[in-house]
Amino acid sequence: MSSRPTPDATHATHATETFTARDAVELALVERSGFVESRHLGSAVVLDPDGVPVRTLGDVTTPVFARSSLKPVQAATCLALGADLHDEAAGLATASHAGTPAHVAVVARMLAEGDLTPSDLRCPQAWPGDSAARQEWAAAGHGPDRLHMNCSGKHAAMLRACRAQGWSTHDYTDPGHPLQREIAATLERAGGEPIAATGVDGCGAPLFAVSLTALARATAWATAPDAADPAQAAAARVVEAVHRFPWTIDGEGRENTLVIQHLGALAKGGAEGVLVVAAPGGCVALKVLDGAARPATLVALTLLTQAGALDADAVAAFLPRLPLDVRGGDEVVGRIRAVV
Repeated sequence: MSSRPTPDATHATHATETFTARDAVELALVERSGFVESRHLGSAVVLDPDGVPVRTLGDVTTPVFARSSLKPVQAATCLALGADLHDEAAGLATASHAGTPAHVAVVARMLAEGDLTPSDLRCPQAWPGDSAARQEWAAAGHGPDRLHMNCSGKHAAMLRACRAQGWSTHDYTDPGHPLQREIAATLERAGGEPIAATGVDGCGAPLFAVSLTALARATAWATAPDAADPAQAAAARVVEAVHRFPWTIDGEGRENTLVIQHLGALAKGGAEGVLVVAAPGGCVALKVLDGAARPATLVALTLLTQAGALDADAVAAFLPRLPLDVRGGDEVVGRIRAVV
C-alpha cells in the first residue's frame, strides 16, 4: 500500500451522526413470492491493493462507528505493545466469538498466562452465542459470565497488553487510558484520517467513528504487513492466526469463518450492519444503514467479485452457504439479492 501521513489527532472533528438515507444507495432487496417486500440501503467502498478507491456507493466520507470491524486494528495494537499471543489466542484477540467451550478455553488461557482472571475483564456478562453451547451451559446450572461474552478475547488481549507495558488494568476501557490512546493512534495512522467521534461499544470498550474509506484502508493495512511498522507486523500475526484457525474469529458455520475457510479472504463483521472483507486483490468496507447484517456478506462478496478481487466461480459456489433463502412454510419462496 502507498504511504500516508499520520493525522494529527488534535484536529479530530466531533461528529454526531452517520450518513442519512438521502445519501445512501440500495445495496440489497428481499424478494418473497415475486414481490419485493424489503430494501436495504447503505454505503460501501472498494479499494484496490494500493488502497485507492476503485468504486464507491453512497456516502463513504461521513463517519460510521466501526464496531467490531475495528478488531483487527485493536488486536494488532495489543500484540505490538507486547501481548504475547500466538495461534488460537491471536485469533481470539480479533474475535466476535460464539462462546463455544473451545473459544472460552482459549480466552481463559490468555488470561491465566498473564496472571489475570475473568474478574479482570470489563466486558459484560453474557450467555454463549452458540445455541448448543448455551443449552449445555444452562443445563449444567450455569448463568451468564464474562468469558462467554463474544468480545472477551479482545478484552483479554487488551489486558495482556497492559500487563506487558506495566499499565493499570482496572481502567483499561477508559478512553484516556494509554492502551486506548495507542489503539486510536494506530487507527488514525492506518486509516489515514482523524477519528471523528468516540463512544462506548456494546462490550464496554471505547468505540471510534471513521469514514468507510478510512475503515477500508485500516483493514487493508492489517492484511498487508510492513515490518517497518510494529503494529502492522503484529497485524500479520493476527491475520495468519485467523487463516490457520478460522473458527476463532467467529465460529463454525458462521459467516466470517465461512468466508475465511472457503474464499481465503479476511471477513470481520460488526454490529449495526458494518462489515469489512479483505482479499489479496482488494478490500471492501460497508454499512447497511438500518443496521441489518443479513445482506452484508452477500453485498461485500458481490462488490469484490465485480472488482476482480475474488474469483467469480468460487464466490458463486460459496453463496449457497449463506442464509439467503426466504421461506414460506417448508418451501423456498424468495431470496435476498444484491443490487449493486
